[in-house]
Amino acid sequence: MTRDETGIEALIELMARLPGLGPRSARRAVLTLLKKRGQLMAPLAQALAEVALSAKDCRICGNISTTEVCGICADPARATGEICVVEDVADLWAMERGQVFKGRYHVLGGTLSALDAIGPEELGIPRLVARVAEEATREVILALNATVDGQTTAHYIADALSGTDVQITTLAQGVPIGGELDYLDDGTIGAALRARRRI
Repeated sequence: MTRDETGIEALIELMARLPGLGPRSARRAVLTLLKKRGQLMAPLAQALAEVALSAKDCRICGNISTTEVCGICADPARATGEICVVEDVADLWAMERGQVFKGRYHVLGGTLSALDAIGPEELGIPRLVARVAEEATREVILALNATVDGQTTAHYIADALSGTDVQITTLAQGVPIGGELDYLDDGTIGAALRARRRI
């Protein structure tokens, strides 16, 4: 391999690490970028550099933003007294695509897992409990993935909030067992949110 090819191969290897891209897809993507350097590669490189410097976690909910407080938390119209708890930012974005939920979110960043040494502190569950009191929350919607770890985490949160007057609900129909929110269509997410039930 020549020195000139080393940079291209490194780019292909980096692209292949992205979800949904294997080595062949990454190679095709890099070739497309190289063919359209001015239209795609240069703007992409600039956008990546800007986001790498400016992206941060919202200090309230954990969403990714370029400001200390994300647009959802900063929007007074979203102060509905409802907090939707999700596992990951991808799940928050999936919920937002459905344009059904008009409240605020809390991103855990994972699920409880004794095997991986992920406990309540690592997920910010005590911070969630504090938020519920501070924001005069009426309802907490546990929109966690229908996996064993997701359901274990949902039950832990429900127990942590059991001494409050907050209604605790979970998504209902439409979310298959073992399913993940990021892979569901907007209609399914909307139906599941509307048919949520008390735990």
